[in-house]
Amino acid sequence: MHKRLLGPVVACLFFAVFAAAVPARADNYVVDPIHSSVYFKISHFGLTHVFGRFNEFSVSFTIDPDDPGKCSFALTIKAETVDTNNSKRDGHLRSPDFFNVKQFPAIAFKSTGVKAIKDGYEVTGDLTTHGATKPVKFEVLGGRKAQVMGGVRTGFTTELSVKRSDFGVGTEQFANALGDEVRIAIGFEGTKK
Repeated sequence: MHKRLLGPVVACLFFAVFAAAVPARADNYVVDPIHSSVYFKISHFGLTHVFGRFNEFSVSFTIDPDDPGKCSFALTIKAETVDTNNSKRDGHLRSPDFFNVKQFPAIAFKSTGVKAIKDGYEVTGDLTTHGATKPVKFEVLGGRKAQVMGGVRTGFTTELSVKRSDFGVGTEQFANALGDEVRIAIGFEGTKK
C-alpha cells in the first residue's frame, strides 16, 4: 500500500517544486481613461498658477514584481486636447507659439529604466514634445492590486517638473508672463491584459 502512494506523492512534490521554480511572468496593463488623468500647472506673472489638463491620452505599462528592470511605462498625449477651461487660451496653446499641434501632434514618454523604491518605482526615460526629446526621471508611487469589475487592476501616481525652455515650448515674448517650470501630475489606473 505504501508503494502505491509513493508514486503520486513524488509526482506532487515534483510539480510543487517545478511550479515554485518557474518565475512569475510580467503583467501587461492597459490604462482605464475614466480613472486616469494628466494635469499641469504653470506660474502666471509669479502671482498664481494656471492649471490645465489633457483630455486624450493613452498609457501602457508592464509590471514584473520579481524584476523591476523588466517593468516599463509608456505615455502618449494628444496635444490638441489641452484644456485650461478657456477656449481662447487653449487655441493659443495649440498654435505655433506653444505646442504647435499641427506639426507636433503628440507628447510622448517611454521609459528606459525602472528601479524599485519604497512604495513604487523610480522611472527614467525619454520625454518628447515639440520635436525635442530629453531625458527625465521621476517616481511612480502605488502598485496595489485589486480585483475590480471582473479583472485585476493596479494604479500609480506621479509628479514631475519640466522646463518649457528645454523643449522650445513658448517663445521669448512669453518669458516674463509664464514661468519656465511646468509641474505635471499624472494618475493612471490600468487593467491587466
